[in-house]
Amino acid sequence: MTTTTDRPTTASSFDDDHPACTMGRAAEMTATTAVFLRALGEHRLITPLRSEGGHRRYSRYQLRIAMRARDLVDQGTPVEAACRIIILEDQLEEALRINEQLRRSQSGSDSAADT
Repeated sequence: MTTTTDRPTTASSFDDDHPACTMGRAAEMTATTAVFLRALGEHRLITPLRSEGGHRRYSRYQLRIAMRARDLVDQGTPVEAACRIIILEDQLEEALRINEQLRRSQSGSDSAADT
């Protein structure tokens, strides 16, 4: 299963994927708590990298995911359901992206066959 933290690292996305924030700073930036961030990890929504000392490190992308989860929870959605919703949204986005790529490649093949 693909989770929302599985993103290719490219030059343009490196800053988003670089795990720089400590748990305390991540909780502060997302207006949540360390307990909430750990719950997101337990439900496999985000998997922070660990420092050599074992401390969690969150990327900007993971912080955006945590804020999306917080918004859903603030609207009354249970944490487990919020995590599942976000994972499904991410899978749908990926499927739509793949479909669009296939359409473009098919359209290019059709155009080449017509000439």
